[in-house]
Amino acid sequence: MERIRLAHLPTPLERMDRLGAHLGFDDGTLLVKRDDCTGLAAGGNKARKLEYLCADALAQGCDTLVTGGGRQSNHVRMTAAAANKIGLACTIVLSSDPVEVPTGNVVIDVLMGAEIVWAGRLDYAATEAAITETCERLTAEGRRPYGMPIGGASPIGALGYVSGGDELLGEVPDLDVVVVADGSGGTHAGLSVAMGDHAKVLGVDVGARSDLDEQVPAKAVQVAELAGRTPPTGACVVDHSQVGGGYAVATDAGREALHLAARFEGLVLDPIYSGKAMAALIAARRDGRLRADEQVVFLHTGGLPALFAGSFAEWLK
Repeated sequence: MERIRLAHLPTPLERMDRLGAHLGFDDGTLLVKRDDCTGLAAGGNKARKLEYLCADALAQGCDTLVTGGGRQSNHVRMTAAAANKIGLACTIVLSSDPVEVPTGNVVIDVLMGAEIVWAGRLDYAATEAAITETCERLTAEGRRPYGMPIGGASPIGALGYVSGGDELLGEVPDLDVVVVADGSGGTHAGLSVAMGDHAKVLGVDVGARSDLDEQVPAKAVQVAELAGRTPPTGACVVDHSQVGGGYAVATDAGREALHLAARFEGLVLDPIYSGKAMAALIAARRDGRLRADEQVVFLHTGGLPALFAGSFAEWLK
């Protein structure tokens, strides 16, 4: 598949020796892959997916990118920026009631000039349906929309993490496991294809969808076929212990993870994705599921703007 360069790649790979020592890892075995540093509208993992999705949209002659998600969606924010970068319009569907004062990611959505469809409080499936309905409306208006699922988690989008996984393996060839937040599951699926073994990816369910155990391996098969690779071996690994009260609901374990990452490494996580993923990593080390001598990479997926949403700022305090 063609791709358009949107991200600052390769992203940095850093040791987390102070946090690793606190958690009882051997020296040099805990690393962070800084995909929060991709550079597109405050960065994040979606830039890798958008490189392939935007190329496909242009190849199809589309004039408008369409996607959706929660009010503080990182994918939505970065899609709006990518559209401006390549000269297309953008319509975003937010599963939220309208807000009087934009905060967090919504500030950037507004700044980018995207058309915002406030769809009301919808679940995952209903939000996907609203994206489809929005594409149908735009088509009826004479536009040529390119619809993307929540999180850009199509097989084409997941190719971004086949190439991202290749990049990581080139840097850490003896990698034992990469830990990543699981929202829509596309990043996890792409990484699994790159690693060739489901056991090398620990996905952490953040509560966005209830069918990750089925969706991730099924998507990995589709992505492998698209990439011309063999599907990953073994069983998909998803940790459901950090969901808490559900998607976009912060947790006490996530708060501890944010504090530990910040105070040992100067690393800023977000409360919904990377915070819950780091909480799972911490719990897995404490109960022995991750050994002290394993080469572990934490994939930082970004999400910084969410910290500046009013509710999360108050929660963090």
